[in-house]
Amino acid sequence: MTVSVTRRSVLQGGAAALTLAAFGGRPALAQAQRLRFLWWGSQERADRTRNAIAAFKGVSPDTEIVGEFAGWSDYWPRLATQVAGRNAPDLIQMDYRYIFEYARRGALMPLDEAVGKALKIEDFGQANIDSGRVDGKLYGVNLGVNSSSICFNAKMWEDNGAEAPKPGQTWEQIGESAATFAKNRKRPGVFALADAGGVEPSFELWLRQNGKALYTDGGLAYEPKDAEGWFALWAGLRERKACVPADIQALDQLSIETNPLTSGKAATAFMHSNQFVGFQALNKAKLTLGPYPKLSGEAPSGHYLKPSMLISLSANAPAEAALRFADFLVSSPEGVKALGVERGVPASQGMREGLTPQLNEVDRAMVEYIALITPDVGALPPSPPPGAGELAFVLKRLNEEVGFGRKTPAQAGEDMVREANAILKRG
Repeated sequence: MTVSVTRRSVLQGGAAALTLAAFGGRPALAQAQRLRFLWWGSQERADRTRNAIAAFKGVSPDTEIVGEFAGWSDYWPRLATQVAGRNAPDLIQMDYRYIFEYARRGALMPLDEAVGKALKIEDFGQANIDSGRVDGKLYGVNLGVNSSSICFNAKMWEDNGAEAPKPGQTWEQIGESAATFAKNRKRPGVFALADAGGVEPSFELWLRQNGKALYTDGGLAYEPKDAEGWFALWAGLRERKACVPADIQALDQLSIETNPLTSGKAATAFMHSNQFVGFQALNKAKLTLGPYPKLSGEAPSGHYLKPSMLISLSANAPAEAALRFADFLVSSPEGVKALGVERGVPASQGMREGLTPQLNEVDRAMVEYIALITPDVGALPPSPPPGAGELAFVLKRLNEEVGFGRKTPAQAGEDMVREANAILKRG
């Protein structure tokens, strides 16, 4: 069963009716409540989340939070299947690209009446609050702010006679340095770059650098020639041995654990800035966080600040207890400290200021990175249309087909747009 069929079958139920009383902070029920929380991420995220759950137990002993987690590729089929089976988790870690689809089909609980009451998120700033809105209603609470980024092992670049990435570098410059890395490399099977041709956030950022976008007005905002250019960029890097070959990249399941940087096959990963904590935890060498290369020195960066993820409530979740836990994660010092910045820099100004002095070097690097890119970021992009979540997997597959020589970049570009339009038409 495909993800699309599963998801469409899931999201047909209506949202639960809510009352002001549900958000009023009434005393907890005498009997213990059991809530399920589903999230995606690395083991590092799982450990931090379990610490937060334990801290919550200390302030709300009558509520039990049962956690489940999966890698990104497995998470969305699992969530769709659970919702389709009327077994939805009460608390759902949600992504910006999926929240519109789930909310519009009635699978999530609207939260507006809770703001300022059960949800103390007023100091997030309007943009960070609105990042969880769909059609004017709030369906997700921002768990952290992040942006696309690269992280790299600078020493590995230098040991192989190449200049490590740096802010302001162009795609041409990083390609030249990566090709130099390949010519000088001391060990076979090691490359300067992971292959980001199948990584949708990387494709989106490159499109933005070219004055395009992924979506507009409920449809695609790019053409086959744009997708062809992206696939051709990575085909050229593979040909120069500047990035890992297709057989190595195909092992990456879009997780920190399977990324070529973590497996020792590449010196550089393309990722979200909040993932830096997880990457560093799994890599013995010191890693550096930095922005993407640009088309030219004066070209737009393509970066924007986004909710790294949100926390949403299932339409039928016990509202009072679920809101209490969601609020604990984002507006209590204990919850924010337990999560740290692994899910992104806290949206709350007060929580961020309280947390920063307690951060270690790795966590501070994430806060400093957001500060570095903020002056040059663009606007948050339009909301993805229904079905858009599937396109990340189409991009990954087509990039692999180009890498294995089964398609040319031009063929893959045509197929990308054709398949994407068909998926979006189904919704």
